[in-house]
Order: sequence, then C-alpha cells, then structure tokens
Amino acid sequence: DLLNEFPVLYPNESVFRTALLGMAAYKFSWYDAHLWAYAERFGLPEILSEDFEHGRRYGTVPVRNPFVELALA
Repeated sequence: DLLNEFPVLYPNESVFRTALLGMAAYKFSWYDAHLWAYAERFGLPEILSEDFEHGRRYGTVPVRNPFVELALA
C-alpha cells in the first residue's frame, strides 16, 4: 500500500553527481549530500531537517528546521 501511496525516487547518475557537488560546495556529509541531491534533482519543495542551517537555501532547495519554529512559537 505504501508503494502505491508514495512515489519511489531511485538513484541515478544525476543524483550521484549532484551529491558529489553538494559534498564539495557545501561540505555536506555523504548522507546529507544525498538527501539534498534528491531534493535538488527531483524538485522537492524543501528539506525539513535539524541537521542543515535553518532558513538557508542550498541550490534551489530551502531548508526548514521545524524545531526552531516550535521554539519561537
């Protein structure tokens, strides 16, 4: 049921190369670079994470830390 509900984004050469770019340009770890690369290559609207800088845009992808917003409320 989950596979029918949510699209599966598979790795490809473009995602891999974008992740390498993220490691070089933003000093991301391999995991964070992959997360960002998927968002960048597949046009995801934002990354929700406490591991990236809140409010910053990496490439075309903005980052939002939902815990920062809870602390400000």
